[in-house]
Amino acid sequence: MPAEPPAPAEPAAPAVAPQDPFAIVRSRNYIALLVMAAVLGVPISAAAYGFLALVSELQSLVYTDLPKGLGFTTTPDWWAIPVLAVSGVLVALTIQYLPGRGGHEPADGLKTGGIPSVATVPGVALAAIASLGLGVVLGPEAPLIALGGGLAVGAIRLLKRDAPPNALAVIGAAGSFAAISELLGSPVLGAFLLMEASGLAGPMLGVVLVPGLLAAGIGSLIFTGLDSWTGLGTYSLSLTQVPTADRPTIAAFGWAVLAGLVAPVLGEAIRRPALRLRTHIQRHRVPLTVLTGALIGVLALLYTTITDKPISGVLYSGETTIGPLLADQASYSVGALLLLVVLKSLAYSASLSAFRGGPVFPALFVGGAGGLAMSHLPGLDVTTGFAIGVGALSVAMLRLPMTCVLLATLLLGSQGLTVMPLVIVAVVVAYVGTLRLARRSAPVSAEPGPTGAPAS
Repeated sequence: MPAEPPAPAEPAAPAVAPQDPFAIVRSRNYIALLVMAAVLGVPISAAAYGFLALVSELQSLVYTDLPKGLGFTTTPDWWAIPVLAVSGVLVALTIQYLPGRGGHEPADGLKTGGIPSVATVPGVALAAIASLGLGVVLGPEAPLIALGGGLAVGAIRLLKRDAPPNALAVIGAAGSFAAISELLGSPVLGAFLLMEASGLAGPMLGVVLVPGLLAAGIGSLIFTGLDSWTGLGTYSLSLTQVPTADRPTIAAFGWAVLAGLVAPVLGEAIRRPALRLRTHIQRHRVPLTVLTGALIGVLALLYTTITDKPISGVLYSGETTIGPLLADQASYSVGALLLLVVLKSLAYSASLSAFRGGPVFPALFVGGAGGLAMSHLPGLDVTTGFAIGVGALSVAMLRLPMTCVLLATLLLGSQGLTVMPLVIVAVVVAYVGTLRLARRSAPVSAEPGPTGAPAS
């Protein structure tokens, strides 16, 4: 039989031209997005301020007012153990029964992306307040990012139920920008954090960045004020007493390289136990979260018993204690600083495994304490040691090199310009070392979140 003639080839599908991001910017819809971002920046920043104020007031109530109300003249050193056990109960129940599982898994680092879900906002808020307000060693940045994005998307969906996904993503990002506008001391620093964590690049970066910066800039006025209105105040990270830094020397350069080599090892010593412990906690959420909280309290008790320093050195994120640590560094011996690094790192690792919050501020605090211990070495001044420690450990935990350089230098004011070259050296060495030490196998999986849950 004669062979059948070959079937005619199907015409190739026409290539779809990529969407021009600049055409998006020139459209009327983009102008509407900018207006919406500016309008949403005010209430979302106000909500962020309220969240931070509530956490601060709850910490004061639980650790100062409540012991006095129960008849203690001062807060007992063991007080954190039952308080953090209660935190474990509240956080575990929130993760189990509310949508969104309490939000971002801090052991996975700081991650953003996707369209936030307004349905997860109550669970994220409750888990974060129960964690941060009762002394867990995590920061408020990840909950604020999720809350700001979720509230912004919820507002848009109330106004326009059929809003396209691209618009929701841009407005959600703008809400996150507004929520952390003043947390790190500057809207620009918060913007760098979000940009680098999201991995945005190319022309689309500007499309998302401009509404976010607008929302953050206008929203930050809620904190700082405008004209005769003084604003609500601030709960941002700030260092007010910074010793003068020496000019970079060969010895300081060598210590910066050493800090960059040590930080990845310490970072992995914090991260890997947290990931391993998390897999066990997921199987027995309530009892193991309670035990983890009690363990954090025991670590704080050990610290204050050995050093006679307050338990706040080990508890909390370090956002409000890193400034006093630098200002009072002369009262700490090398041994006390090293013990603080060890116990705070253990508490940080335990918090990452079971609770909800962000990983940024504890990394800054532990790195700063380690840098202050290094400053007792010859040829390294206090401010330079502090800065390279902050930069090296924060990049080991966050893997965001540009953000970590800015965090370690801009917080020091004018002294940051002096130490910046050495901070860059420490951050680059630590970043490369962290990537080399990273596990080649797949990371330990987290509990699956519900469809539509925010990635941050």
